[in-house]
Amino acid sequence: MSYEILVGINVLDDLKYEDYRTAMKPILTNYEGRFGYDFKVSDVLISEGNTDINRVFTINFSCKNKMEGFFSDPQYLVVKEKYFVESVGSATIISSYEKDT
Repeated sequence: MSYEILVGINVLDDLKYEDYRTAMKPILTNYEGRFGYDFKVSDVLISEGNTDINRVFTINFSCKNKMEGFFSDPQYLVVKEKYFVESVGSATIISSYEKDT
């Protein structure tokens, strides 16, 4: 079993967001993480939150502990502050679940 999260975000700056993805990918790999699906979306028909979403993706980890370690890693937090904070207006965890690998 792996652990996966489904995320919706509102990207404000595509170039800076791509810099974020590039900078965080080696850290993600160190935590046995990977992107499964990644979509740019133009219409959100129903949303439980009050946030805009123009990108939806999954991130998969070998286990929940690896995911928690990734998101609290000091190197990741530096990358997040440098790129993510300025490039993304909002982020919503739509779902998280264990997944058969």
